[in-house]
Amino acid sequence: MSESKKNPFPMYRGKPLVRCGDTLYYGNMTDKYVIKIDIKTKKPLDDMEIADKCIVQLMYTDPEIRTRKQIVKTSEKNGLYLALDIADAWLTRALAE
Repeated sequence: MSESKKNPFPMYRGKPLVRCGDTLYYGNMTDKYVIKIDIKTKKPLDDMEIADKCIVQLMYTDPEIRTRKQIVKTSEKNGLYLALDIADAWLTRALAE
């Protein structure tokens, strides 16, 4: 079975990356943790917009925990690349515990 048939989502460093508007979720929702990236501002580049300020949050996926208590870590990054870089580091460390 081909890779696109197994997982319907785009992958980044072996984990799914799902977008809903200006919010991205990185990681498997079946794992203990997932990363949420909110794009707060965008800047124009030629004929498109690119992410500028991004809020990165490491969160528990347990639905029994209240929303405010789900957030483990948070950070603000300039650009989507830096946000995904810290997101991958945080998620890898958290899931290794």
